[in-house]
Amino acid sequence: MKIKILPFLIMIFFFGNMSAQEVKKHLYKGKIDKYPVTLYLIEEISGCPTTHYSGMYKYDNVSNWLYLEISDDEENKLVMVEGGITGIISVKRNGENLSGYWISPDGNKKLNVNLKKVPTNTKTIQSYEEKYDQVNYEMNDC
Repeated sequence: MKIKILPFLIMIFFFGNMSAQEVKKHLYKGKIDKYPVTLYLIEEISGCPTTHYSGMYKYDNVSNWLYLEISDDEENKLVMVEGGITGIISVKRNGENLSGYWISPDGNKKLNVNLKKVPTNTKTIQSYEEKYDQVNYEMNDC
């Protein structure tokens, strides 16, 4: 009996570690055109070749948080579509910076985006995480 249980336990341990994900949470501040913004980005790294991103951003002191659907490519580019498709942010990662463009849904307006990663602590991230959970729920609740 002991011999049959040991391989089963080893298999559970091995496959359990394979599915483990690393989650990184980033905070960026900067500007879209001349408007100050804050971006909260969640990066879920799994054993698969792709990384899943999610997030939200807001125009500081002006707007509510906007939910983002995020896609990436292998060249450090992120494309973020605002919930409700009210705009698209396309940026490229360059170290601690994100730079690119905000584009209106009709494609007629294009604004520069420049963001810099901000140092954070657990308490700071927790407040953004709570807000993200609320924004995500509001956007994706049936």
